[in-house]
Amino acid sequence: MIIERVPTGIPGFDDMIGGGFPSGRVVLILGEPGAGKTILGSQFLMNGLTRFNENGVYVSMDESKAHYAREMAGFGWNFDSAEKQNHFSFVDASPIRALPNEIKVGKLAIGRQDFSVISLLEAIKSSAVRVGARRMVVDSISLFLSQFSNANENRKALLDLVDALSETGATCLLAAELRRVGLKGRSIQLEEYLTHGVVVMQTVYTGRTMDRTIQVEKMRETQIDRQPRPYKITEKGIEVYSRESVI
Repeated sequence: MIIERVPTGIPGFDDMIGGGFPSGRVVLILGEPGAGKTILGSQFLMNGLTRFNENGVYVSMDESKAHYAREMAGFGWNFDSAEKQNHFSFVDASPIRALPNEIKVGKLAIGRQDFSVISLLEAIKSSAVRVGARRMVVDSISLFLSQFSNANENRKALLDLVDALSETGATCLLAAELRRVGLKGRSIQLEEYLTHGVVVMQTVYTGRTMDRTIQVEKMRETQIDRQPRPYKITEKGIEVYSRESVI
């Protein structure tokens, strides 16, 4: 069976994932603050727009549209132009976190958490339909999930999100913060079990220097390169050195 691939267009990275993400899958991008998760996701979307004729949606949990556009313009990526042509949609989901504890819809009272999940999923679905999205990025789900007080609520919200993204038929990236345990280790996160692929971006110490590394920990339907590979953030975005090793 031939698996349809969605190339990221990121130099070196597609070599690590068999030519691209499996189409229609939901992939988790884990990274430390400043690792470049937003850049990777945006580069994935922009390459879809400019190189592969695939429309996209960016769902922001914490950054305004104006700040996002200004940051991306630094790489020469004009999402405003794509949005005006109805090829791209920016979904500002940050107000969801500021809702009151209870909202009344008619005579029905809905809890703040349930309403925020419903609001987010409806915004994602409607935006995907409006632009015919083939690529989507949700950045970052860590803030969204932090509002839930127990593991069961957290798991249900994440499952609902993954299911909604899968139903769009688009290939979706979920950015999340990488949680550490101790000085070197990290904790396995719930999101890793519920998504179809996991990519980890982090800084490692090699002797007296620090190197950015990217590692594909799992990817459904894909023969992956599991070795951590160095990458850099340049003026054109992320570049992965897929033939180099981190010593």
